[in-house]
Amino acid sequence: MTTDERMEKMEGQLVRVRWFNRCLIGCIVLSLGVWFILKTFGPETAWAQSGTKEIRANKFVLEDENGKERASLSVHQDGPRLTLMDDNGKPRVSLLVLKGAPGLMLYDENGQTCAALSVLGRAPGLRLYDESGKPRVQLELVEDKPGLLLKDENGKTIWGTP
Repeated sequence: MTTDERMEKMEGQLVRVRWFNRCLIGCIVLSLGVWFILKTFGPETAWAQSGTKEIRANKFVLEDENGKERASLSVHQDGPRLTLMDDNGKPRVSLLVLKGAPGLMLYDENGQTCAALSVLGRAPGLRLYDESGKPRVQLELVEDKPGLLLKDENGKTIWGTP
């Protein structure tokens, strides 16, 4: 074998070794890229994110597709309140706990209170309101005795039992 033939053979081997090294480096870079993507966005991360999370806030607002407020869950000085609104953004129903007393409030289309169901201690009560927002009928159970009050537009009792 002549020197020129040996040189051509070695140059061919050198080309193959360079091609192999480039493929090897490419595979290493590709493997590191896949590892990084899986580590960042992979199933372990999704599993960790699906665990129980705690969110703390004073108010949550739910909006419809037009951006109108349709429900809110809030905490005030007196206690928590869940309010549902109509298409016009007026409150229609509120579920609340004020100073430890649970209650349910129903409102008319103007947002005025129509009825209130509440429990103070062990005494449940129902109040019905007129158009001006004044209580007119009051039904309560106090010390296991039922009571009914009917009031005029000025708030004066016109009939009651017991």
